[in-house]
Amino acid sequence: MRKPKRAFANRGLVAFATTAVLSLLPGCTPAAAPTHAAPLLFAHPGVLVSREQLDFAKQQVAAGAQPWKGAFDQLVASPYAALDHAPVPRAVVDCGSYSKPDNGCTDERKDAVSAYTDALAWYLTGDNRYADKAIEIMDAWSGTVTDHTNSNAPIQSGWAASIWTRAAEIIRYSHDWPGAGRFGDMLRNVYLPKVINGSQSNGNWELVELEATLGIAVYTEDRPTWDKAVSMYLDRVPAYIYLSSDGPMPRVSARSNLRTPEAVIKYWQNQSVFVDGLAQETCRDFEHTGYGLSSIAHLAETSRIQHEDLYPQVGDRLRAAFEFHAKYQLGEPLPADICGGKFDKKLGPITEVALNALHNRMGQDLPETQRLTDQLRPEGVLMFSLWETLTHAQNPN
Repeated sequence: MRKPKRAFANRGLVAFATTAVLSLLPGCTPAAAPTHAAPLLFAHPGVLVSREQLDFAKQQVAAGAQPWKGAFDQLVASPYAALDHAPVPRAVVDCGSYSKPDNGCTDERKDAVSAYTDALAWYLTGDNRYADKAIEIMDAWSGTVTDHTNSNAPIQSGWAASIWTRAAEIIRYSHDWPGAGRFGDMLRNVYLPKVINGSQSNGNWELVELEATLGIAVYTEDRPTWDKAVSMYLDRVPAYIYLSSDGPMPRVSARSNLRTPEAVIKYWQNQSVFVDGLAQETCRDFEHTGYGLSSIAHLAETSRIQHEDLYPQVGDRLRAAFEFHAKYQLGEPLPADICGGKFDKKLGPITEVALNALHNRMGQDLPETQRLTDQLRPEGVLMFSLWETLTHAQNPN
């Protein structure tokens, strides 16, 4: 494997701050103005997984230790690791609501997942065929795609770019890849414009768009984009997960057009009783809530790798949300005044990153999340949450 590169960003630090002042009725308070300091040095590979984390996983797999060996076997046996996989790039990916129409939407996500799967397989085995396949897929898309259109263009771009950047970081900093620069141009010119301004739709939309934005900032070493993504993230998370310290009503984003308690309640799926850990989409269904929680954890994990650890600022909310949803998914009856006493769908395989960070590294107690994680292992593929038992289970790095 090639010696990793480390490069200083040469752009000046540009702080992004929201300045909207909301005229809200009592109980509807905007999220506190976020503060942070951008990294002076970008670490590579550094989107969701670090070199040290990958090396730990590689050691565990080589030793046949569980749960990592089982997770690895699951990865290499999946169709996403197939060496005869043929990418299906499109110039314009056209995605409507619920991917109807689906003109390249599913193909794009499958190819991104395959590239990341191959990148992990390459790093953990040293088999150049996996690296070559990841490069083939990424080069096919960077030489073809020019735009995303239709109503789901922003979230489709977020789903894909959040995965592309993980794959690209691993390959670029562990293997020769002549097309790495062109891939960066694709991220900057095709994906970034769709995701950088976030969304006022359901919170999981903005969170995955910010996850993609942060990953692009790392890959392209763009500190102003990093600053903007982090500021928007620290504004969004308190508006997505409720804590009783917020007061009688949830916080709202400083960029939101929610002006009254009635509007906030409608945005929270008509839920008017708020308890610790409840999320803005809980009463929609647990699956979409899980997408949001997954992106919150992914962003915090990338920030920690980049030496701007955001877990202390979001950890209390993330812990409360995972414990709340895990408890009810494990079978405790949901109170009648929460979502009418029932929930739809399940969180999915999205717990490993947060559990490892909050419990194993920060020493917080997450008994319900641990129980659920034990049931879900090894965690495989759900949208943009991929192979996280392999990469993050009990990972000390």
